[in-house]
Amino acid sequence: MNEKTSRPALAAAGRTSPTLEDLASAAGVSRSTASRAINGGSKVSPEAQAAVDAAIVALGYTPNRAARSLVTRRTGSVALVIPEPDARVMMDPYFAAVITGVNEALRETDLQLVLLMSRAGDDSARTTRYLRGGHVDGAIVVSHHRADDWVETLGATGLPTVFIGRPWDTESGIPYVELDNFEGGRLAARHLAGIGRTRLATVAGPTDMTAAVDRLEGWLEGLTEAGLEPGPVIHGDFTTAGGADAAAHLLASAPEVDGIFAASDLMALGVVDTLRGMGRRVPEDVAVVGFDNHAIQAANGLGLTTVAHPMAGIAAAAGKLLVAAIANPEEASEPVIYPAELVVRASTGG
Repeated sequence: MNEKTSRPALAAAGRTSPTLEDLASAAGVSRSTASRAINGGSKVSPEAQAAVDAAIVALGYTPNRAARSLVTRRTGSVALVIPEPDARVMMDPYFAAVITGVNEALRETDLQLVLLMSRAGDDSARTTRYLRGGHVDGAIVVSHHRADDWVETLGATGLPTVFIGRPWDTESGIPYVELDNFEGGRLAARHLAGIGRTRLATVAGPTDMTAAVDRLEGWLEGLTEAGLEPGPVIHGDFTTAGGADAAAHLLASAPEVDGIFAASDLMALGVVDTLRGMGRRVPEDVAVVGFDNHAIQAANGLGLTTVAHPMAGIAAAAGKLLVAAIANPEEASEPVIYPAELVVRASTGG
């Protein structure tokens, strides 16, 4: 390395942040060669690359991200798009697991995560403008609804995109990672039927979300396989309050039920609260199955039988798919489907 360019020399010159010219001088290469070396370009000899790498360490050189993006056309950032109100995101442990999983996938990269959430009354226009503005290298979309146009919007931009959860339009070719929600609903029905419950009902999720639709369809299939009538279906919103309200309506119309499947653990907590408020014992009078395996407990420490949903693992897989798509945008990716598994606890007598 050129001894004339060093940390002491920079300090003597009244500068503490080395420039690209300083780096090139220290490595004994041209400015253009230094630029190609730090940006992962081709036509750099192993010797020159090694010299630049050594100079970066010696000088503590940090590339100018703005200038680097002009060369690489990369921003070093990816977006996690959550089209849900801020309060919902902050209160639901599902989203914390998703953020943790995506961050884990980015840990070994230089990519930073940008979180984009909907505000009350927003449409997708503001977020769409940001994504189209070249601010990120790719996007992950989670908790999308039928009315959302993310598939069409992001597909038109060519921005590398991965969905967590099956999008409504699977013909777009946008890759996605999800749990086998159909099988999860089926497992819930089979379990309740298997412990002798015959008057079954469900608090399903929103009809505009594919996960909720698939869980309901799996539940109905499981009941058919068990030779049971479908029973009442009441839709909630994946929140505890929504589950409690749905359970109140359900029990008012069908007080004879002896088993309830709630399409999320948060809704299952609301179901249990409503049952106990009406003097019904869980699981003696009514067995309850949730979905997600958040490891949360109902009042009095009651553990929820639930369908395991490896949210952090699914999010990490989505993050890895996105990193691969950014590196090789022309390479197609197949959907990744995680198997469903039932975890039996006290809410069904386990």
